[in-house]
Amino acid sequence: MKVLVAGANGHTGRLLVQYLDTAGHEAYAMVRKEEQKEDMEGLGGIPVLADLESDVGHAVKGMDAVIFAAGSGSSTPPEKTKDVDRDGAINLIKETEKLGRAPKFIMLSAMKADHPEEGPEKLAYYLKMKGEADEHLRSTELDYTIVRPGALTHEAGTSKIKVGKSVDRGSVARADVAKTMVACLEEANAYRKTFEMVEGDTQIEDALKTLE
Repeated sequence: MKVLVAGANGHTGRLLVQYLDTAGHEAYAMVRKEEQKEDMEGLGGIPVLADLESDVGHAVKGMDAVIFAAGSGSSTPPEKTKDVDRDGAINLIKETEKLGRAPKFIMLSAMKADHPEEGPEKLAYYLKMKGEADEHLRSTELDYTIVRPGALTHEAGTSKIKVGKSVDRGSVARADVAKTMVACLEEANAYRKTFEMVEGDTQIEDALKTLE
């Protein structure tokens, strides 16, 4: 499967490129800078130069799936958060829709994105932008999956998670988030689903089969 990863140079994005390659997919690593291309090739990806805030039509062309793993960062000013986390995501979604078929679109979102007032106060605007991007994706006919992890860590991961429409706050390794997003490409029960996730006791593939 040809899979475009937006945000490929981020912490989770880099893991996605590696895991997609290991799983036998063609990982197209979307980056903004020429000097990042060699690094993406080292991870097993095929670099694609594109900017979420500009034209991304050429980047999605020919793809079977698109993964949005970009993020503006915790110290980013509100305007940039809007440009990347909401408008950038919607830009990518719209270009994916133009393919004239129903490719898969996997969105990396955040816990409480539908209810930003319930999340940490400092993340309220970020969660609001994520929620609006998610809402737009749900209004399309794409085979989407919206993955909403808890607090992200850099631990090795266990490949065991807990999922649900709403789960108690907790943390989860970026490695397990990336593995879950890759698994969503093949798991039909994950299509057109939105779920939260934290570390847990159930193997990723089994956990996805329990989604409602």
